[in-house]
Amino acid sequence: MSKQPVLFLSHGSPMTALGGDDLAAVWSALAPRLEKPAAILAVSAHWTTRLPMVSGAARPETIHDFGGFPAELYRLRYPAPGDSALAQRLKQRLSEAGIAAGIDAGRGLDHGAWVPLRALFPAADVPVVSVSVQPDRCARHHLALGAALAPLRDENVLIVASGHMTHNLGEYMRSNGDGPSPESLVFRDHVHAKIMTGDVESLLDWPHTAPGALAAHPTPEHFLPLFVALGAIGTTDRSEWLGGGWIGGKLAADNYRFAGESL
Repeated sequence: MSKQPVLFLSHGSPMTALGGDDLAAVWSALAPRLEKPAAILAVSAHWTTRLPMVSGAARPETIHDFGGFPAELYRLRYPAPGDSALAQRLKQRLSEAGIAAGIDAGRGLDHGAWVPLRALFPAADVPVVSVSVQPDRCARHHLALGAALAPLRDENVLIVASGHMTHNLGEYMRSNGDGPSPESLVFRDHVHAKIMTGDVESLLDWPHTAPGALAAHPTPEHFLPLFVALGAIGTTDRSEWLGGGWIGGKLAADNYRFAGESL
C-alpha cells in the first residue's frame, strides 16, 4: 500500500453536488485515480472554531449549511460513517505536537466536506473525520496542524483540505459578467506559482505579502485549509494542478493533488 496523497480542493457552490460544471468534471477525473483509503480526514473552511476540534460522531449527519438553492439539493445525503477511535487518535496526535484540541461528538459533514467527497467516493463507505480551522490563527498555526496530521498518510488516511483559491462573495454576488477582478486574478496566479514551485515559506505571511490578498479573501477561512494541506506534505511530494476554473466567473476554484510518486 502506497502513502496516501494530500488534496486541496476548492469546493465551489453547493450546486456542484448536482454535477455538470467544470469543478464536478475535475473531481470525476480525479476519483478513479484515488486508492480507497481506510479513512478520510476532512478539513473544511465551513467548520470554524477558536480551538481545533475533531468530529467524533459515529454517524455524521449531512449538513445543508446554505440557503436559497433548489429543493433537490436539500434532499441529497452523504451517509458516510464516522470513526470515533480515529478522532481520539487525532486529538492525541495534536496534543503530542503541542496543539490543544477537543472532540465534538455531534458534528456532521458540512457542504465543504460532503459535496466533493460525494463525487470522489460516491458509495459513502469510507469513514470521515473532520477537523476545524481557526480563522483567528495564522497560516503557521495551520501549517503546524497539517504537519501533526501528516503521519496518518502512512496509515492509509486520505487528507482532504477543502476551501477556495479565492473567496470574495461580495464580488461574486455583484457579478456583472466581466470576469474576475484584477486583484483576484493576480492573487490566484501568485499563489498558484508558489504552490507549483513548493515555495511555502513565502506564502506564510500572505495577508501582507500576496498581491490582492484582502480582495481575494476578505475573511481567511477559505484559504487556511490550504496550509493544512501544505503542512501535511513531505519533501518528496510533488504538486499537481488539477484545474477547476472560476465559479460564476468570479471565484478561482483551483484544485491540487500532492503526492510523492510520479504524477
